[in-house]
Amino acid sequence: MIPIQNKWTLITGASSGIGEAFAREFAAKGSHLILVARSEDKLIALAEKLKREYRIQAEVLVADLSQEGSPDRLYQQCVERGLNVDILINNAGFATYGFFEQLSGPRQHEEVMLNVLAVVDLTHLFLPDMLKRKSGVIINVASTAAFQPLPNMAVYGATKAFVLSFTQALWEENRKRGVQFLALCPGSTETEFFNVVGADEASVGKRDTPENVVQVALRSLQAKKVFAVPGFANYISAQLSRFFTRKQMLYFVGRMLRTRH
Repeated sequence: MIPIQNKWTLITGASSGIGEAFAREFAAKGSHLILVARSEDKLIALAEKLKREYRIQAEVLVADLSQEGSPDRLYQQCVERGLNVDILINNAGFATYGFFEQLSGPRQHEEVMLNVLAVVDLTHLFLPDMLKRKSGVIINVASTAAFQPLPNMAVYGATKAFVLSFTQALWEENRKRGVQFLALCPGSTETEFFNVVGADEASVGKRDTPENVVQVALRSLQAKKVFAVPGFANYISAQLSRFFTRKQMLYFVGRMLRTRH
């Protein structure tokens, strides 16, 4: 396995869902945690529970990473507390659903800030320290949405396509420099994601568990994969764009994600 015990792992979006599952699994394997999200009460409760159960250290840093300058402030807090991040998990993200022009412009701006710019900024801030130590892991949570455009979720699909492309490029840049990258591309998962989206029809296929998604990520890191798609059906759907034209894929996906109105 990749070295986890006694390492410091920073997880964004750690208060629930896949982020919380990463926190529980890494704590069980002996990693110290830096838990990041907007929900301070949830983070504190999770941190205290994991410290009691697994005898690890856990720091709580409250941050809204959709806001300008938030990644820099988060990095400075880590520096001030003497926390050397060995594993970075860029998990925080959300989606919007509906016709692009009918959705809130500021909300979609926040979507790009969190799903794209926070990932870029945090990677840019923490990667140099990892390279100096010649060791580290960065997991960027993308989505099966990364493999084709999503009508009615146009901004979300575009942000996740960015995360996949960005992570693959950095995997190649750093594979001989001691830092391992992984783009994790889950499909529909049992989290609060669709409550935030506000539309169950945005969920396609059987929902996976956050715990299984995390296990797939760990196995993929062990195998030094560039990206991982949990679930056989999700993997097949991610490959469909290789066999159909772009126009055909837009038609198929558009029908699956058709809005209520």
